Amino acid sequence: MSSDHYDVIVIGSGPGGGALASRLAPTGKRILMLERGDFLKREPDNWDSKAVFVDGKYQARETWYDKKGKAFHPGLHYYVGGNSKVYGSALIRLRREDFGEMRHVDGVSPAWPLGYDAFDQYYLEAEKLFHVHGQRGEDPNEPNAVDAFPYPPVQHERVIQTLNDCWTKQGLKPFHLPLGILLDQQANGQPTPTSACIRCDAFDGFPCITNGKADSEIVCINPTLKLHDNFTLLTNAYVTKLETDASGKTVTGVCVTRNGENERYSADIVVSACGALSSALLLLRSANGAHPNGLANGSDQVGRNYMRHNQSVLMAVSRNRNDTIFQKTLAISDYYLGADDWKYPLGFIQMCGKSHGEQIRGEALPQWLGFLPNMPFDQMAAHAIDFWLSSEDLPHPDNRITLSRDGKVNLAVTLNNMEAHARLRKKLEGMVNALDVHPYFMERSLYLGKTIPVGGTAHQAGTLRFGTDPKTSVLDTDCKAHELDNLYVTDASFFPTIGAVNPTLTIIANALRVADHLKTRLAA
Repeated sequence: MSSDHYDVIVIGSGPGGGALASRLAPTGKRILMLERGDFLKREPDNWDSKAVFVDGKYQARETWYDKKGKAFHPGLHYYVGGNSKVYGSALIRLRREDFGEMRHVDGVSPAWPLGYDAFDQYYLEAEKLFHVHGQRGEDPNEPNAVDAFPYPPVQHERVIQTLNDCWTKQGLKPFHLPLGILLDQQANGQPTPTSACIRCDAFDGFPCITNGKADSEIVCINPTLKLHDNFTLLTNAYVTKLETDASGKTVTGVCVTRNGENERYSADIVVSACGALSSALLLLRSANGAHPNGLANGSDQVGRNYMRHNQSVLMAVSRNRNDTIFQKTLAISDYYLGADDWKYPLGFIQMCGKSHGEQIRGEALPQWLGFLPNMPFDQMAAHAIDFWLSSEDLPHPDNRITLSRDGKVNLAVTLNNMEAHARLRKKLEGMVNALDVHPYFMERSLYLGKTIPVGGTAHQAGTLRFGTDPKTSVLDTDCKAHELDNLYVTDASFFPTIGAVNPTLTIIANALRVADHLKTRLAA
């Protein structure tokens, strides 16, 4: 069993861990990053729809159980860069209203202990770090941001531009979806000859062969490894538990299984950034005499208040071909805070990656085969227009991840706020009625990496919420565990609520905020 001491240990290399490490590395402090997976191999299957979506080649080979004891496979990805290796790169700020109390038909989304202004500057820095392309001022619900996006918006292709113009004529305010992408555009929107991104049809949900996606490996881990000798990355390093001193107030050891060997490391500061679900599991696995119910779990809040959005990926079929290649460029937030016929928030609509024939084949479509019995799957995909809908999933203490005594992972989820999601879907149906598409939407469950509803973990958040009261939260406002002096968390575990936009930009912004706090602490 090896042993080595560092200034900081970061567990997990996704956006929360990567952004924090890249911010701390210039201090010269010794930083160790532990990643349970390896580098994702660049290979033709990266862009193979059947391999990625139907076979789930890059998903974790784990079996978890829902609240009824039914087995499922979570949509998790263990690689350098974490889940960002296959994310869709939509990097959107939470609305200012999301940081305050929001009333929904099914309950109240509580206020954050910090307001939007605590994150504003860090949002801007996160957009720069992750190469966000967008157009400030188009989004009617965008928080007040005076600085332009670091890069111009990704231009719409013909069909999406037509959709944009149609919605504008309906009185809506569509806008360019902010995307983290390494795209150098020519005047016509096409990539330059040296652009990393080539605007292919395998961007959203796929690993990127050309490294054109602004994921944590590409924009954080690799540059930091190149520039800073004080930063060390260990792959295939699974953290089994955290040890503490007898008082339980200080993490004294990080126990790791790597390549079949047991290793132990220590640091002045330990940061968990392995995802909302995995961070909670790590603390539960680390139970000891001082923390019998799990590390930092004196409040019994570890694992609770899990959220993951109410999400639908919907496919409509147009009478005309949709020859769009890079479809994910358009979004609508008009119904984010409510509608003329509904006083509660509805949610967020964005385009997603273009449907592929193999994806549709793998969905099992009796309703579509009855409606279009003679249309081949590839032809159906060629006529598809694809949308991603997100509504807020309200925090509830019984929506939680737990660890049984025999080591089984249990994820209990009870759906809530579904009327808002159904109404958002109806709004979309009305929005496309003016287009030449069939009004029936097919729900694309494989796209969300799930075979049953609980398995969709793409937007995981909560489980270790931050707050000012140790009785109702796990972390303080600096994202340090209330009960430990040197344990921090910088993934989406800290979210008290999730809003209705993709959470990654907020994860990055918060990680940069916590990193600045740690720089001050390390200097002292």
